[in-house]
Amino acid sequence: MLKNIYRLIIENRFKSILTLLGLIIIIQYFSLPNNSIISLRTTNPKTTALIVLRKEESAKSKNKFNIKYKWVPSRNISIHLKNAIIIAEDGTFYTHEGVDWHEIEESVEAFYKRDKPLRGASTITQQLVKNLYLSPSRNPLRKIKEWIITIRMERLLSKKRILEIYMNVIEWGNGIFGAEQASQIYFGKSASQLTRDEAIRLAAAIPNPRKMNPHSKSKGYLERVDRLTARMSKSGY
Repeated sequence: MLKNIYRLIIENRFKSILTLLGLIIIIQYFSLPNNSIISLRTTNPKTTALIVLRKEESAKSKNKFNIKYKWVPSRNISIHLKNAIIIAEDGTFYTHEGVDWHEIEESVEAFYKRDKPLRGASTITQQLVKNLYLSPSRNPLRKIKEWIITIRMERLLSKKRILEIYMNVIEWGNGIFGAEQASQIYFGKSASQLTRDEAIRLAAAIPNPRKMNPHSKSKGYLERVDRLTARMSKSGY
């Protein structure tokens, strides 16, 4: 009997793969944190999966640090920082439905045709989902779950709310989470008072916040600041 099942799988490999993928998606769907996502409409998260991970890392590390995390409403965050984050991280934030399939397609095409490295292609919503709920693992099953939760989040929350949560939970250095803490630590002022230049410097550090910060003098970081400044100007910000 097992031999017959094995033969059927081999003879119908494509259908078997599709069936397996379908089962995985169904399982992932029913394991979604739906109630948690709905609660985010009115409740601010007190912690995230990433903060928990950093606490665990700190406990095991010789270089311990305290988690600094303070929530502020969107109205108390500079418009310059909002614009800089969108331009830097997700230029089509207000038009896509969570996953930028066009960006993913272009990234894969560039990888296969021109041997260029795969770009992250993660939207702000995807990054928020990873911060709130998921491990940093890069395995395919986790990616599928990320996509499903992302699409669900986009249907349950407004873009304004997604951006507000993102700006408050994003990592900006060792133990530093959220725009308010980053602004206070790096510039000695509230997030509402950030200038355009300061906002650009904060947004430019997002891809690697544990190695880059607004006071970094590294060539790579300064080049990123210059590129983001040019893109901001081109977009009229």
